[in-house]
Amino acid sequence: MDVLHLDLSENATRRHILADLRGRLTAEQQAALDAAVEKAGVADRHHHDIGEVNAAIDALVASERVKADMRAVYAILAYAEAAVHGCPVEQTHFHEVGNGEAIRCVCAVCLAVEMLDPKRITATPVQTGSGTVVCAHGELPIPAPATAAILAQGIPTCDDLGEGELCTPTSAALVKHFVDAFE
Repeated sequence: MDVLHLDLSENATRRHILADLRGRLTAEQQAALDAAVEKAGVADRHHHDIGEVNAAIDALVASERVKADMRAVYAILAYAEAAVHGCPVEQTHFHEVGNGEAIRCVCAVCLAVEMLDPKRITATPVQTGSGTVVCAHGELPIPAPATAAILAQGIPTCDDLGEGELCTPTSAALVKHFVDAFE
């Protein structure tokens, strides 16, 4: 595949990104992706900081490319959280982004990108959504501070906003890591 184009204008959550990538795979490839995610062995527990997340990634049964992509995505998250909380990266505490489901989803996205093996990834501007979201830090504006910190690193956003949280810190980190250009 030469160019993989992601339409993030309506929804830019990690689940949407994964569903889009899965939709580009054949049924056989989808089954292989599901098997690879299961085989990777993401622990179904909460990983509290970047050290725990990186240790979990290092223990996965996956290619070095997938592990490197996952570490890069979580580094983006850790730096954004550290900036928002005014603490060193090593002291960043992951809430929702550190749970097993989030790490499994990031693993699946990284595996799908590896399977598709595009030379270049492009995307539309990102739909952030609007309103507020309730999370571990209480009620926050959308985009949440960590999401906004990542988006501020050169990721264009849509002018017309949908309702609710349509871009999370994890999905913003996936976009930051994988997307080469916005069109």
